[in-house]
Amino acid sequence: MIETREWVFHVTCKVEPEEQVCVVGGCDSLGQWDSQRMLPLYVEPSSSGDEEEGGETVWSGAAQLPLEEVEYRYCVCIILEAKPGVHDGAIIVRRWETNLLPRKVPAGVTAPMEPTVEKFGSYGGFERVDQGWLVKDSVVQLRLCNSNLYNDPVMLFKRKYQNKKVRVKITPVELHKNSPLEPQIGTLDESGDFDLSHLRIKNKPVWPITEIAVMKEDFCQFKPQDQFGVVCNTGDYVVFQCRMLSIETNAFLCDFYMEDPSEEIPQYLGCSYILPSNMKENYGVVTLPITSAKHIPVGQLTIHYMVVYPMEFGGDMSVSYARHWKDSWKGLEVGHRGAGNSYHTEPKSCANIRENTVASLKYAAELGADMVEFDVQLSKDLIPVIYHDFHACIALKRKKEQDQTDLLEIPVKDLTLSQLQALKDLSHLTEGIPCDILSYCDNEDMVYHKMEKGLSKFQDEDFEDHQPFPTLQKALETVPHTCGFNVEVKWTMQLRDGTYELQHPFELNRFLDLIIKVILEHAGKRKIVFSCFHPDICTMLRLKQNRYPVMFLTQGESEEWPPYEDQRTSSIEHAILYATNADILGINVHTEDLMRDSTLVKLALEHSLIVFCWGDHNNDQETIKFLKELGLHGIIYDKIDVYNTKVKKESIFLCEERESGQPLITAGNGDHVGHSSKEGDTTGGFAVTCK
Repeated sequence: MIETREWVFHVTCKVEPEEQVCVVGGCDSLGQWDSQRMLPLYVEPSSSGDEEEGGETVWSGAAQLPLEEVEYRYCVCIILEAKPGVHDGAIIVRRWETNLLPRKVPAGVTAPMEPTVEKFGSYGGFERVDQGWLVKDSVVQLRLCNSNLYNDPVMLFKRKYQNKKVRVKITPVELHKNSPLEPQIGTLDESGDFDLSHLRIKNKPVWPITEIAVMKEDFCQFKPQDQFGVVCNTGDYVVFQCRMLSIETNAFLCDFYMEDPSEEIPQYLGCSYILPSNMKENYGVVTLPITSAKHIPVGQLTIHYMVVYPMEFGGDMSVSYARHWKDSWKGLEVGHRGAGNSYHTEPKSCANIRENTVASLKYAAELGADMVEFDVQLSKDLIPVIYHDFHACIALKRKKEQDQTDLLEIPVKDLTLSQLQALKDLSHLTEGIPCDILSYCDNEDMVYHKMEKGLSKFQDEDFEDHQPFPTLQKALETVPHTCGFNVEVKWTMQLRDGTYELQHPFELNRFLDLIIKVILEHAGKRKIVFSCFHPDICTMLRLKQNRYPVMFLTQGESEEWPPYEDQRTSSIEHAILYATNADILGINVHTEDLMRDSTLVKLALEHSLIVFCWGDHNNDQETIKFLKELGLHGIIYDKIDVYNTKVKKESIFLCEERESGQPLITAGNGDHVGHSSKEGDTTGGFAVTCK
């Protein structure tokens, strides 16, 4: 029988009326870091929000703890009781403490007579609180945004409504009978419009939670809606986010109001309903009628939607690196596609080892790369593989003209892993003609061979590590763990001309779950960062797991690349607002855009974001030096064997491991999460990427 002691937890925290403080930790009575088994705390009878500074109250609760040292963290939750026939109940994590070092109850110590009242989020001289992630609940994001390809988000037919300010409010409505959210809006006045002066205000429902953000400097973080929603001005990017347990049994009521400067209460215009059947896929656009109180169509609503489901396992609460970055991690050397792009129109920038192969990743690690960046997508049989383009181009010889070749373009998603790994003579159609050079690799005498029409062929069929389409799992298992991974998740984007980079990809949630699962199971102590060019993929990566950080890849204003339709990708300023809204680690910007205005680095840092950069401009030692002086945290470039100026070719993580005298789970020198700090780093891993 295990000997125990009673321990009483006391903590001050400011919460919303529907929220409750809990404690979770590394023993059975504290849930073994499981968010669904944590210990609820309760407001002490003598505690009052008016008495405590900042409106904070004291929460307390007792647990039987083992005599050995016990680690724990506080969190703010919503506890949903089970509803028969609706849901089984859940604990929803709203905010939780994410300092790398958890709180500790010392071994063998009994509870003091005068207990210490702790402060939520603050211990060891540091403060860190992050948002929760999806465990039992799901998220629906509904976005109103201007577009070149779609109608204005809110289009009203009557001329008298033109150039007026329209307010939009979105409310989830449960579809099962006896719904507690049945709308109660008011009575019709003599003109047939709703009389909002007698509006019956119901108490704020505990669940579901609906919040709103607008991509503006002072409004980009989610907050509760006002009574009459938010004004949707021309050019605004408005995001409604709703967390709920069952998306299939909820509709969304969209109410529209017209602001009148002479009236205190806005005029009610009408409503739309978004039904579950309108969201047949996890991602899309829907156009719906706006009907008045007299059931007359007065306009139409065009809204973008995204549905995010939880993973089967998205991480426990023992540790999180989602906003972790040490102060010493600056100017990191990041190998592009491993040791560099091997299909480049500029021979001087062309790597001498096939890109995105295990050999290229290992070679970059040997040359002192702090991290390697590479691209991940799924094969037809749902295996995460490393490859850049959405299509593989195979060189075919003509029957009657044996000295001539043609390119056959095949989507990677349409071939199984065994079929992909059987392919030879690959080329990248989107990158132009590959380097027409003859060069050798010192490792295994791998050679580029000149072919007709400027195509290049790698004579490396006998070397396994040089083969294209290695699995993500193999890279995690074979590349030295002291080389960090910047994993770019490949997902199709819509261009401004309406075309897509790839048609009919995988179901979005399953696609990401399979990639994240491999990372969680095989990352070990390795530093990992997720990133993607698609902002919604970055949002999903942040919501689906609590372990690794996410960075938003953006090309911004570019003369080299065609523009994307999504306005969040159009500039570094928009990228900064989006990253702040999504609560991700940082941004990875195109150097071409950065060179136009280098002060944008300072702007990103002021928003507590980590900044990487990518692009052909980085393939120059003077440019790399300039970018480091600007304060960038990572520079992604080709030919790391040429442009890396380190005297000792070692990654910063290898140096830290050697200096600590232990594996990468010892004390570090500091970390960055919105501000400089000196919290000890006692853990190993961190983050992933997507274009």
